[in-house]
Amino acid sequence: MSVHEFIEEFDGLPVFTFPESADAPDPLPEAGAVAWRLAHDPYGDGEDNSFEELWKRFVKAVDLSGVRALIIGQWGEAYDDTSEVVVSAIVAAKDRFTDLRAVFLGEIAQEESEISWIQQSDVSPLLTAFPALEVLTVRGGTELEFPAVRHEALRELRLESGGLPAEVVRGVCGSDLPALESLVLWLGVPEYGGDYEMGDLAGVLSGARFPRLRHLGLQNSEIQDEIATAVAAAPVVAGLESLDLSMGTLTDTGAEALLVGQPLTHLKKLDLEHHFLTAAMAERLRTTLTQQGVEVVIGKSETTEQDDDRVWRYAAVTE
Repeated sequence: MSVHEFIEEFDGLPVFTFPESADAPDPLPEAGAVAWRLAHDPYGDGEDNSFEELWKRFVKAVDLSGVRALIIGQWGEAYDDTSEVVVSAIVAAKDRFTDLRAVFLGEIAQEESEISWIQQSDVSPLLTAFPALEVLTVRGGTELEFPAVRHEALRELRLESGGLPAEVVRGVCGSDLPALESLVLWLGVPEYGGDYEMGDLAGVLSGARFPRLRHLGLQNSEIQDEIATAVAAAPVVAGLESLDLSMGTLTDTGAEALLVGQPLTHLKKLDLEHHFLTAAMAERLRTTLTQQGVEVVIGKSETTEQDDDRVWRYAAVTE
C-alpha cells in the first residue's frame, strides 16, 4: 500500500468511487459487490460543498445493509478539518450498516496531502459501534486517538503515519484483540508527532495481547535498530508468519541483532526494504535466511547523508 496512489482493491473487493456529482449518469453497482469510496474535493466546483452533503446522497442512493467495505478519502481541508465528522456520520448510520466489515479512514494520496497534514480524531467509536468489523486502516497520525479497547472480531489493524503519538501506540498495544491476525504500525519520527518509546510497544512484543497474530509490521521508524533488537528477543515472533521492519533507518547493528537473536527460519517472509545496510550485511542476511526458506525483501540500500560530524538517515514516509 503506497501513499502515492489510490488502492484498486480493499478487503477483496474492487474499489468503486461514489460520484461526487449528483448528475452522474452511470448506474451504481450492487451494494455488496464493491468497496465504496467517498471523497470530497474541497477545491472542486460541484454542487456538493461539503462531505456532509456527499454523505447524505450516498446513504440515500445505496442500500447500506449490503455495504461490506467503506473507504473515505478527503473530507475537507486536510490540514484543518478532522475526521470526527466522518466517524460521527458512520457511527450514526450503524443500524443500517448491518454487514460492514472493513473501513479505510483517510485514503488520501500524497498529491492531495502530505500524510502529516491529515487531521484524524478518535477512531475507537468505529470499533465500539461495529462489533463485527474485521478490518480497520487509518492514514494520518495528527490528532489521532486510539484508546485501549476490546474487540472480538478485528483481524487486521493498520495505522499509517509520519509519526504515531505515544498514547496511540500504547492504546493499540494495550488493547484486547483476540482475533487480530495482522498489525501494521507506521511509527514515524518525532518531528511529525512520533514521540513513542520502545516501552510503548511492550504489549505487542510480549505476544500475550494478540494470540492469533501472524503478521507484524513495525515500520517507518528512525529507531529501527532498537526495534529490530527488541524484536530479536520478543516472544511474539515465534507465532508470526511474516515480519515487516521496512521503511526505517535499519543499519548493520539492527541486522546483526536479528541474525544472532531467536531463530527467524519459521517465517515465510521478512521485509527490510528501505534500509541503510552495508552490501555485505544485506547479502549475509539474504543468504542466511533464504537458505532456510524465508523470502527476504531487501532491495538496495538508501544513501546515508552526512553534514559536518552528523550522519543523517531517514524514514521513508514522514511529512
